Amino acid sequence: MENFEVRKPHAVLIPAPGQGHINPLLKLAKLLHLKGFHITFVNTEYNHKRLLKSRGSNSFDGFTDFCFETIPDGLTPLEGDGDVTQHVPSLCLSIRKNFLKPYCELLSRLNESANIGLIPHVTCLVSDCLMSFTIQAAKEFALPNVLFFPSSACSLLNVLYFRSFVEKGLTPLKDESYLTNGYLETKVDWIPGLKNFRLKDIFDFIRTTNPNDIMLEFFIDIADRVPRDSTIILNTFNELESDVINVLLSMFPSLYPIGPLSSLLNQTPSNHQLASLDSNLWKENTKCLEWLEPKEPGSVVYVNFGSITVMSEEKLLEFAWGLANSKKPFLWIIRPDLVIGGSVVLSSEFLNEISDRGLIASWCPQEKVLNHPSIGGFLTHCGWNSTTESICAGVPMLCWPFFGDQPPNSRFICNEWEIGIEIDTNVKRDEVEKLVNELMVGEKGKKMRQKAMELKKKALESTSPGGCSYMNLDKVIKEVLLKQN
Repeated sequence: MENFEVRKPHAVLIPAPGQGHINPLLKLAKLLHLKGFHITFVNTEYNHKRLLKSRGSNSFDGFTDFCFETIPDGLTPLEGDGDVTQHVPSLCLSIRKNFLKPYCELLSRLNESANIGLIPHVTCLVSDCLMSFTIQAAKEFALPNVLFFPSSACSLLNVLYFRSFVEKGLTPLKDESYLTNGYLETKVDWIPGLKNFRLKDIFDFIRTTNPNDIMLEFFIDIADRVPRDSTIILNTFNELESDVINVLLSMFPSLYPIGPLSSLLNQTPSNHQLASLDSNLWKENTKCLEWLEPKEPGSVVYVNFGSITVMSEEKLLEFAWGLANSKKPFLWIIRPDLVIGGSVVLSSEFLNEISDRGLIASWCPQEKVLNHPSIGGFLTHCGWNSTTESICAGVPMLCWPFFGDQPPNSRFICNEWEIGIEIDTNVKRDEVEKLVNELMVGEKGKKMRQKAMELKKKALESTSPGGCSYMNLDKVIKEVLLKQN
């Protein structure tokens, strides 16, 4: 028995501490577990508390060979109940300064447990690219470390060229007026693999006036730290981003697209014990699914701006009345912290107007919602998880990118794949009404739905046995993760 335990591979996975990073890495952890790995999944203490609050206090106990550990995030505790998305720049500073030591202490502690036969020895690391301190830890512990980039191949390419934007004097911006004076329309035609890109389509951390911008420095630091011989895995698939993937392969020969992970996991014979294991940081409202049940096929607009987007009350009201005036049924997820500096208050006039056709909930099981037959369109911030989940469900999108990788994702959705329409940043109710109708019943909407279904089919093929993503995951396991075993 002991020999078997010694031989069992043990992977330690660590996502960056945000909902959009935890979700895909947990899917990958489940896939590795199904392939015979002992898993240790590492969250920050803050996020682990939120998970226990949303899932139930013993929801992570008793899984065989699947353990959860925590490390501190080095931030001052938030006042109040701490059920909100943390300040991203502060987290990024802390990742660079404070995470390496507790992470290495955790690896030592795991190996001590292995020495007394409680768990197998740690044999490999799988780390979110944003957690680049793990590169140093992997050297110290002489372990293979596979880097996981949770967004699109296009976003990774953006990040690798951030330094060039600084060197070319394109960022930082001279002053705030550059955000609105047409400067962001400047063409970016010098990055291979990106067609017809403008500054406004690039990862939005270049839109800063601060020469010492924390986010810009953070990503330039990551690009500098990642060695060219690193093994990188991406939550995308060849047919979706082939040009960009080819460019990245010329930079990182050991690069593997293994996505969409949701599709890969759905097609893997499941382990019922792990099926209940989920990673939503907010409590899900499953009533949404009951509400969708009697609705006509393809008739409902699903609205969700993800876990980080915040907006002014004015913009929220423009979306609200645009949806109401479209007269289309809709399911709208409004997080407690969606509005800047306060809670969301919708007038009784609005609630009366939509009472027969709108449902507002605080969080939901998104994949189940998107795959529900009644959903006909998705109004989204274009986070990468939402984008791939929409593609896997064959649902076209209305795009309102807000942050980070969302502008390049939106550019691909609307221009490359033609499965979405972008809404102006300065959102107006008339435009929302018009575009919702176009998406749901217009000619353009029909064409987008058709293209979305074609991409859904390709995603399915790529993640089926024999498909590209399916085989890439096997390769990474055999050639890298099991290398020293």
